[in-house]
Amino acid sequence: MKKNLYIPEGGTALQEQFINCIMKRGKKSIARKILKDCFIEIGKQAKEQDPERVFEKAIENVKPSMEVKPKRIGGAVYQVPMEVKVHRQLSLSFRWILDAARGLKGKPMAKKLAGVLNEAAGGAGPAVKKKEDVHRMAQANKAFAHFAKY
Repeated sequence: MKKNLYIPEGGTALQEQFINCIMKRGKKSIARKILKDCFIEIGKQAKEQDPERVFEKAIENVKPSMEVKPKRIGGAVYQVPMEVKVHRQLSLSFRWILDAARGLKGKPMAKKLAGVLNEAAGGAGPAVKKKEDVHRMAQANKAFAHFAKY
């Protein structure tokens, strides 16, 4: 039996989590088909690269390491930079990639998602820009880092 290069039922845990984030109204089979078609499209666009590696590299490039959280101290609200936990890094990266893909118009979701993943794997695109904006905000509010203990 020939092994399918693209994810059928049992992909990696990361792919399964991503499928659950794509899913709307409990339609998991449609979400699975979108990711499968997306991987086929990535295979066409980036001929020499494995679609699963492109997917993992895109997720890695979009994961934020720092973010700001509002803290109310003495009647004032400060934007305090904090490190992001691993689980939240994944959920933020999934959300930003899907928001960027859903924001595009005029193509099927699989093609939009493939384009966003290719851009993110290359270190560009709207999802990576969102991560850089969050990091820039954390860097700008570094003076309030001592409030993180409260």
